[in-house]
Amino acid sequence: MRRAFFTLHISAAEMLRYYRGSAATVAVTAEDGTRLRFPAANLRRFVSAEGVHGRFEVRFDEANRLLSIERR
Repeated sequence: MRRAFFTLHISAAEMLRYYRGSAATVAVTAEDGTRLRFPAANLRRFVSAEGVHGRFEVRFDEANRLLSIERR
């Protein structure tokens, strides 16, 4: 299992774009330089009134399929 860490700051207003469907994926650059793209729906449990903020760990398998995202 592979993993990568990244920091994310998405405002509440920007998160509305994801809920409305005008944006479906999130693209970030991990701390090690790896570029990641994943469905925005994976962030729903981290949304607060301020949006989504924090440092996250993403785990994925050898085929680069997303396994989990956790706030760290």
